[in-house]
Order: sequence, then structure tokens, then C-alpha cells
Amino acid sequence: MNGKSFTVAAGTRLVNAIEDNNVNIGHRCGGKSKCTSCRVVFLAGEPTTMTAAEHAKLTEKGMLGIMRLSCQIVVDADMTIEPQMTLESVADWTDTGPRCLDAVEPDALVRPTSSF
Repeated sequence: MNGKSFTVAAGTRLVNAIEDNNVNIGHRCGGKSKCTSCRVVFLAGEPTTMTAAEHAKLTEKGMLGIMRLSCQIVVDADMTIEPQMTLESVADWTDTGPRCLDAVEPDALVRPTSSF
């Protein structure tokens, strides 16, 4: 990710893991799957599950199968990603948004991606 590599504890919310390692990824809605500012592209290690909220938002925005929402993903394996919106890449941002909770929200109804 941007040439950075770091170790994250399993069970960490991906958006927080990215931010905690000094990448200013967007999370304008506070990690509630209401926007897509935390979107990432997976180069390797994409999870095979997805929350219902992530599926709905990506479908609405025409991004399903292209991007994933880091606020809806919990780290459980090695992942290689590219954040798409950061404080440095969005000209009119003065901050990335409110800190996301440790737990995925809304309620994380997780399904295999093949079930959608």
C-alpha cells in the first residue's frame, strides 16, 4: 500500500489499521457504510465475505466487484491494497472524517461474496 507494509492484529477493522499506520484514508461517514470515501482496491488477499451494508452501498454506486469499503472489513489475513481517497489526494478535504469504532457497523451481517 503506497509502498508501505505493516503488521496488524487479526480482528482489526481495516480502515482503522490503515489510519493507525499513518495513511490518511477517508472515512467521512465515520465507518457506517454511508459513503465510499474509505474505498480500496485489493491487489491481493481480498476477503471472500462482505457485509450486507457494503454490498448495498457498492451496488448503489456502481462499484461492486471493483472496489471494497475498508470500514466494512476486518483484517483476518495478509492483504495488499490501494486506498483510493486520502487527505492528500482530495483537494477540498481538511480532515478524513470522524474516527471509526473498533467494531464494524451497522450490524455486520457478513455473507460469502458468492451469495450476493
